[in-house]
Parts: sequence; structure tokens; C-alpha cells
Amino acid sequence: MKSMKTWLVSAVAATALLGLAGCAGMSQQDKGTAIGAGAGAVGGAVLTGGSAIGTVGGAVVGGVIGHEVSKDDKK
Repeated sequence: MKSMKTWLVSAVAATALLGLAGCAGMSQQDKGTAIGAGAGAVGGAVLTGGSAIGTVGGAVVGGVIGHEVSKDDKK
């Protein structure tokens, strides 16, 4: 069980690094949305014990929050 947990943490870290590397050409709001969706997916998976619906729901909620928080109010 311990090796499975270690593998899962490593996989999540690698995915986060690769995902953030793709943010080079994105606007600040797009980056906020992507980071919020990633964090929400992890949070949803943890809170629901790995449920697919919880993971997707967390990603949606996190993406919306990240999008709204990073909005440029100078428009």
C-alpha cells in the first residue's frame, strides 16, 4: 500500500510540472483557470476517495474559482 501511495504522489507531481510547463503562452486568467482546475481535481479526488465524479466536479469548481479570482478588473 505504501508503494502505491508513493507512486500516486509522484504521478501527481509529474503531471503538475508538465501541466504548468504548458502555460508559457497563456494569459494570467488562463493560468489561474488551469491551476484552479488542477487543484480542484486533486481536492475532489481526495475528498471523495478517488471517485471520478468527485474529481471532475472538483476540477470544474476549481476552474471556475481560478478563472474568477484571476480576472483583470481594469477593463
